[in-house]
Amino acid sequence: MNALRSLLFALFFYPGTTVAVLLAFPAAFVGERPLRWVVHGWARWHRWCAALLLGVRTRLEGVLPNAPVIVAAKHESMFETIEMLLLFEHPAVVMKRELADLPGWGWVARRYGVIPVDREGGAVALRRMLKASQAVLAKGRPIVIFPEGTRVPPGERRPLQPGFAGLYRALGVPVVPLALDSGRLWPRDRFAKRPGIVTMKVGETIPTGLPRGEMESRVHEAINALQP
Repeated sequence: MNALRSLLFALFFYPGTTVAVLLAFPAAFVGERPLRWVVHGWARWHRWCAALLLGVRTRLEGVLPNAPVIVAAKHESMFETIEMLLLFEHPAVVMKRELADLPGWGWVARRYGVIPVDREGGAVALRRMLKASQAVLAKGRPIVIFPEGTRVPPGERRPLQPGFAGLYRALGVPVVPLALDSGRLWPRDRFAKRPGIVTMKVGETIPTGLPRGEMESRVHEAINALQP
């Protein structure tokens, strides 16, 4: 049954995604607001398909601010990368440069305001990321980052990427941790998904100016609060 549900999800969601991408190109030329409508419509389509075809829904515990902060989230599946677009009014998601460089789609993503990160680019890449992040915060938008750097199976913890501490220090804004457990239902290496509730738990806001070790320890514990 789960395999059949997942097949139906693929048959509905991915053609809808193709339509959204085609609509995003002219919307991106018109301006930021039309592009936001298309992106949010696509994210709502994903939520609808996940809920009705897979039986996967979200429960948010706590309140996420629509403010210029860094939201540091656990990353276990594709599910939350799209769901994040609906948890905020206009978030800027930090993503791998390889995705932001994809022909066509990458241009649209950059127009929407994603923040590309080059993990192998060293200091130059960090400066570019900081510049893009500062521009986003100046517009009052939150930055969503997955500080462990990749999707992590349930029950595992990965060290935080070094660029995250640099971002925290340079931007001087609070960090809001977000724990989640999507990997239980949406495994990263399996086609079949299981129905259930993905819990997202907002942690205590971490203020600016903390020593790196303390900040990283608090973020790491908070984003892993729902791990078995």
